[in-house]
Amino acid sequence: MTPATGSIQPISRPPLEGKTVVLAVTGSIAAYKAADIASKLVQSGANVEVILTKSATEFVGKSTFEALTHRPVTTGLWEAHSELSIDHVALALRADCVLVAPATANTIAKLALGITDDPITATVLATEAPVIVAPAMDADMFASPSNQRNVTTLQNDGVVFAGPAEGRLASGLVGKGRLVKTATLVGLVRHVIGRHGDYRSRNVIVSAGGTKQPIDPVRYISNRSTGKMGYAIAEAARDRGANVTLVTAADLPDPAGVKVVRAETVDEMRDAIVPASSNADLLVMAAAISDFTPAQVSDRKIKKQRSGKTTLELSKVEDFMPLAQGKHLVKVAFAAETNDLESNAQAKAAPKGAAFVVANNVSEPGSGFGTDTNRVTFVDASGNVDPQSMMDKLDVGHAILDRALPLLGER
Repeated sequence: MTPATGSIQPISRPPLEGKTVVLAVTGSIAAYKAADIASKLVQSGANVEVILTKSATEFVGKSTFEALTHRPVTTGLWEAHSELSIDHVALALRADCVLVAPATANTIAKLALGITDDPITATVLATEAPVIVAPAMDADMFASPSNQRNVTTLQNDGVVFAGPAEGRLASGLVGKGRLVKTATLVGLVRHVIGRHGDYRSRNVIVSAGGTKQPIDPVRYISNRSTGKMGYAIAEAARDRGANVTLVTAADLPDPAGVKVVRAETVDEMRDAIVPASSNADLLVMAAAISDFTPAQVSDRKIKKQRSGKTTLELSKVEDFMPLAQGKHLVKVAFAAETNDLESNAQAKAAPKGAAFVVANNVSEPGSGFGTDTNRVTFVDASGNVDPQSMMDKLDVGHAILDRALPLLGER
C-alpha cells in the first residue's frame, strides 16, 4: 500500500549543487538579462562568480550581481578578491564552467585571437573548464565575415556557442542576434559540466507526453500526460553525459543539449523509436501511449447529429515496445495506475521485455500527471518491489538511471 504523503517534503537535489560557474558579462544591451541568468544558476545550486567588463557596468551594476550571488564581483584585472589575489587565475582554476553571456563581437574577437586585456579574456585563456559563449549583437554584426571567422576559430578550439536567437533586436531590426533564453543557457551549463559523467558515450532514448489519436481533422483522443516526467529523465541523462534522444508528444520547450523528435501519434512514436533502438543502450518509455485509437478516421469534421448522440468505435493499439531491440538495449517501462499498482506493473514487465517497470499511482496527490513531483515504485518481472520516496521528477529520473546503470553492457 502506498503511504500517504502527509506533510512529507519531496527529496530534491539541485542539479548544479557544488559546481562553480563563472558568469562573464560583456557590454551588450542584453547585459541586463545576465541578472536573471545569475539568479537561475544560483537556484540550480551553483556557486556563481561574476565578471563584468567595464562596458557591462554601464548597463547593470555590480551590486545587482553581488546581491544575487552573495559573492564579490570582479570588474578589473587588478582586483584582489580571491584567495590567490589574482582573480582571473583563481576563477579559471575553480570553474567547472565559464559562461560568457552576453558576448559582444569585440569579446568574441579577443577570445579568438587570445588577447587578454580584461578579466574575462584572461579567465577564458587560463581555464581548462568548458566554455560557453552566448552572443548578443545586431544581426549584421553577427553575420559579418570577420565575426563568423572568429566564431569558427573558437568552435574549433572546443568552445560551445549558444545562439544567437532570431527576433527583434535593440536596433529595431529583426534578425539573428538575440541572447538565447535563460533556461537554454542553464541547460547547456548542466550539459557541458556533466558530459564526462557515468552515462558518457551512452545512447539513451526517452519517450514523453501523451499520444494523440485523430478522430477527424480537428479532434483527437488522448490522455492527461504532460510529458514532465519524460523531460526530467531526458535532462537527468543529459546531465550525466548521455547522448539523449527525446521522442515527445508534449508541448514543452526543448531541453538544451538533447536531440528532440516530435511524434504525436502512436505510429509516429513507433517509427521514431524502434529503428533508433538498434544503437541505443537504454530506452525509457515514459510516454503515455494510447491504448485505443478510433477504428476509422474521418477526413472531414464530424458534424453534430440531430439525435445529439455520436458513436465512436475504438480499436486496440498494439504495443510496439517489444519491437524495440538492440544488442546493448536495456528497456524500462512505465505504469500509470489507479489501483493494484504492484501487480499491474509486474504484469507489464515480461511482455514488454522491460528490465523493470516504473509504477506510480496517478490518483495520489503529488504523483499524478502535470505535477513537479512523483512517488514511484520499481517492479521487475520476478515481483521484486522497491518503493521510492516522494521526489522531484528530476530526482526520479536520476533514480531510474541509477537503477539501470548496472544493467548496461560494455560499449
